[in-house]
Order: sequence, then structure tokens, then C-alpha cells
Amino acid sequence: MAKEGEWHEGMPSHEAILFSCFGGLSNTGLTSALACLEVVKELGLEKVAIGCLPSVPLGVKPVLGKARAAKKIIAVDGCPFECARKTIEAAGFKIAKSIVLARDIGMKKVALHTDIGKGLGVEKYISQEDIKKAKELIIKAIMEEET
Repeated sequence: MAKEGEWHEGMPSHEAILFSCFGGLSNTGLTSALACLEVVKELGLEKVAIGCLPSVPLGVKPVLGKARAAKKIIAVDGCPFECARKTIEAAGFKIAKSIVLARDIGMKKVALHTDIGKGLGVEKYISQEDIKKAKELIIKAIMEEET
């Protein structure tokens, strides 16, 4: 039985769920995360939400239920490791679209340990232009009709 306030089967859910590898050790992962957040801000929670990727292999029921209830699941990865896509597919879900920023917008992955001790902030690794391109790709994937 679901706890009060907890989502359960049969309740309304988001139309699309984004599962993003936030890959916080690289610029591509952070860009993936920020682009997904921008999409949710622009389209709203009825249309799209960000799913908790680590909870999928753990079998967290509300997350799995929301993913099953969504009309569309989109994997957003920063780099060719494709951790989000592989995790979601391994759990048995069909992905409507797999976006890989290194492939799809030509980002070059840069590890954030490169300049440790040099005083550079994380913003030096992130491009607003890359976030915008990634956001546009994600929105396009959400709006595309199922084939």
C-alpha cells in the first residue's frame, strides 16, 4: 500500500520521463543534467520530469511505476558510455529516444579533475550554448510523435 502523498499505479503521471546520466565528473554529464532541468522548467511537470536513474536497478516501485505510466522515456547521456540508456534498457524499459551529447551535439568530454588545484570553477567547463543545444534536442524528442 502506498504511503500518503506517494505516487502509486493509477495516479496521474508525467507524459515523458527523462533519465539522465548526470556524470558529475565531466562537463558532458553536467551539461546533460542542466539541459534536463531547463526542459522541465520550460515544459512543466505535467509534460516531463527527471527520473531517478540510480533507483531503477534498485527496483524503487514509485520510480518504476512512473516510468511504466509515462508515454515516453528518453535517455540523455553526456558521453559514449551511455549509462542512462544502458541502465534503463537493462531494467526492461523501451526508450523512445537516446540522446548522447558527445555524439549528437559534438561535445568533447572533459574530466573535471583536470584543473584541480588551479582554482577554476565548474562554470569554466560548461557552455551555455551546449546546454541550449541539448535542451532543444530533448524538447524535440519529447514532441516527436511515436512511430
